[in-house]
Amino acid sequence: MNLRFKALELALERKPVPVNLVSTKISDYFGENVFDKETMRATLSSDIFEQLMQTIEKGSKIEAHVAESVASSMKSWAIAKGATHYTHWFQPLTGATAEKHDSFFEPGGSGRGLERFKGSALVQQEPDASSFPSGGIRNTFEARGYTAWDPTSPAFIMENGSAKTLCIPTVFVAYTGEALDNKTPLLKSLAFIDRAATAVVQDLFDRNVTHVKASLGIEQEYFLIDRAIYKSRPDLVAAGRTVFGHAPAKGQQLDDHYFGSIPTRVHNFMVDFELEAHRLGIPIRTRHNEVAPKQFECAPMFEEANLAVDHNQLLMDLMEKVAERHNFKVLLHEKPFANVNGSGKHNNWSLITSTGRNLLGPSSKAKENLQFLTFFVNTIRAVYEHNGLLRASIASDSNDYRLGANEAPPAIVSAFIGSQMTKVLDELEKNATIEIEKGDNMYMKLGINKIPPILLDNTDRNRTSPFAFTGNKFEFRAVGSSANSATAMTALNTMVGQQLLRFKEEVDQLIAEDEEKKELAIIKVLRRYIQESKAVRFEGNGYSEEWVKEAERRGLPNIKNTPEALDEYLTKKSRDLFAEAGIFTEVELEARHEINLESYIMKVQIESRTMGDLALNHIIPATLRYQHELIEGLNGLKNIGLDHENTVAFETVTDINRHLKVVKTKVHEMIEARKKANKIEDTRERAIMYKDIKETFFPEIRYHVDKLEFLVGDTFWPLAKYREILF
Repeated sequence: MNLRFKALELALERKPVPVNLVSTKISDYFGENVFDKETMRATLSSDIFEQLMQTIEKGSKIEAHVAESVASSMKSWAIAKGATHYTHWFQPLTGATAEKHDSFFEPGGSGRGLERFKGSALVQQEPDASSFPSGGIRNTFEARGYTAWDPTSPAFIMENGSAKTLCIPTVFVAYTGEALDNKTPLLKSLAFIDRAATAVVQDLFDRNVTHVKASLGIEQEYFLIDRAIYKSRPDLVAAGRTVFGHAPAKGQQLDDHYFGSIPTRVHNFMVDFELEAHRLGIPIRTRHNEVAPKQFECAPMFEEANLAVDHNQLLMDLMEKVAERHNFKVLLHEKPFANVNGSGKHNNWSLITSTGRNLLGPSSKAKENLQFLTFFVNTIRAVYEHNGLLRASIASDSNDYRLGANEAPPAIVSAFIGSQMTKVLDELEKNATIEIEKGDNMYMKLGINKIPPILLDNTDRNRTSPFAFTGNKFEFRAVGSSANSATAMTALNTMVGQQLLRFKEEVDQLIAEDEEKKELAIIKVLRRYIQESKAVRFEGNGYSEEWVKEAERRGLPNIKNTPEALDEYLTKKSRDLFAEAGIFTEVELEARHEINLESYIMKVQIESRTMGDLALNHIIPATLRYQHELIEGLNGLKNIGLDHENTVAFETVTDINRHLKVVKTKVHEMIEARKKANKIEDTRERAIMYKDIKETFFPEIRYHVDKLEFLVGDTFWPLAKYREILF
């Protein structure tokens, strides 16, 4: 029995793993493993607690005595929970999280010892930075890097079997100060958009607002398959996707999986990982079947953006650990299976004031709607201005398979705002010569009162749009399921922040030069923005060929591959944006470009090697064994004098031979192409060559292997088939 059938046998014997609920009320255990605000209030002195809150809420420097007190309380709390070790939990540029565990225990001179945790260990550590991607910032022999505590994201206890570890969210920087992680630029971008948005609100709308926070809700799609079947597919193990696989007779065409009844095994897994997520303070609320078979989704409540990103990174790790208990494997690759839907990570983004007002939420009050329109139009203007950068922020080898694949947003970045908001903007754009009167009449003449209070439910959704307004937030749908959302959110926060500052400068200048009323100055600038950014607005079918042509006519880029998309990071516009906002230095930006290109090259290289290995060492030998059996049968027919050449067996042998020749020839050509690419020193040029390898060889080799799967007898085929994996 080959590995495929052993895996299927194991999968068929699986029983649902029971889950023991802590309580039927989530509120009884939500956040119990988090050193959150309430825990700090209960364990710290009131003076220390207030000083720590100043650091968290206003970014003031944390004093040494405060860090010492927090460390002492955190250690006592963690040890009482059963933790023996602590770690600085950070997000290097690998796309995953990282941690180095240290014991609380320190031996003493008497031969015994004590559990210790100093404030200095809380605030900063020095992990080895030499083996993490740096894009040339660090030489291999330069190992020093620093992790530094991020007090705005609470520490938590991670359980791994019987072991418990105190995890402290941190940034990760080089010895020379450059950011080597995803959190540092995200935090900078959040501070930047806070300053920009607060300045606009305070000067133009509401002086009571002291700060503005970006709010984020991250919907996570994923596939869930049996672990034994996963291990029987070397391509899934090595590359995260199936490089071969003939479409099954039944796929997703009946749409019978979407929102369907959740299978018991899967349901138990969901309940289990939600339980663990809730204990870690992750506010998961939604679970359901997605469109593709074996595809599911979970979604949390909205949170402050930095915490939302941390929670999503933690959630992905948590899902994998819990899946192992249930004999499942979570697949986060954007396109693990051909011809079925891929997975995304929809980022729902908005801006919330210190007074609790959603700046992207329309209102029944005209003055508040002028504020809403200001932030709404400026966001659209930023997306238009930095369209290419937004595309670069979601670029990856795996997301290239998904974007534009007729079930995901296309590679063209456009904004959907709905029919009602389109009418509102069109009306504002047309009424350019009105006179302003005082009181409510002024807003009526401006057209602001025409935004209805029921706007939240007054427009349809467009699943083909990469960036869609959904009533009181923007949904960036093009982010890939395996991505760290910090990258896309850093770009979005920075571009919107810069746009808001420019808007304020223009409004202030109009008021100063023309002595115009504030409201009229705001409307004048918004009208121009509406006109200038109209090209990025699209309400139709993003999957259609007509839209591709129309987007080209409008001048919108259609960047279909990662190496070319990443070029957008190094344009003068992007360099100036990040430099002005203080997000990236030139060195940091170029390093990230280099790291992303290297990651692309390595991932395509792994897929190519996996494809070659499977073709030469699995597919061809298995096919030849089947072909040999057919030839033996044909020889038998020939020996008894029958016309063997007019048989199905003869036609099958001929077809198999034709496909085998192409597979072998193309695999060897692909290997030679890789050798040529590997000799290229320039990283971008090498990435382009690997892009060409991917586009030239992958589809053709796959086509012929998938044809062989359809021709070769089922018992001979070595790889688990789609009908077995997905059903």
